[in-house]
Amino acid sequence: MLVLGGCAGAPRSPAPVPHEPVPRTTGAAPPEILQAAESAIGVPYRYGGASRAGFDCSGLTQFAYRAAGILIPRTAAAQQRDAVAVARDALQPGDLVFFATGHAGIDHVGIYAGDGRFVHAPSSGRRVSFGDLADPWYASSYAGAGRFWSPGEKTQALRAAP
Repeated sequence: MLVLGGCAGAPRSPAPVPHEPVPRTTGAAPPEILQAAESAIGVPYRYGGASRAGFDCSGLTQFAYRAAGILIPRTAAAQQRDAVAVARDALQPGDLVFFATGHAGIDHVGIYAGDGRFVHAPSSGRRVSFGDLADPWYASSYAGAGRFWSPGEKTQALRAAP
């Protein structure tokens, strides 16, 4: 049995920090998102991690989006809340895929890579790797998808300030 522990986000901080409005991008997902996620394959899982020293699931997605100059919230639940919902049959590489693994609400996230696969930081003791939406465990805990851009629009991607 696979247990995803601690993927919901960063360790608790003394005071909540509000996040800035999420810039939306347009067109196809910037290729840097998937490139950054795939470049992290093999990096160990680390609760609260958001760097090549170690990632948790939402730290990985935040890292990959930041590589494309896009700021997204820190936790899987906040990412799901702020993303534009995407139907499963409309998934595109770079979209976020969300899971509810039996805990309270959305507690795991990955980056869709195409062909039913996604990149994620699975759990303690494991490493960033590909998962498959067809795997029975992921299929049963799949809770939706989201994106931070609108396909088909011809404007440039909004980039976060350096």
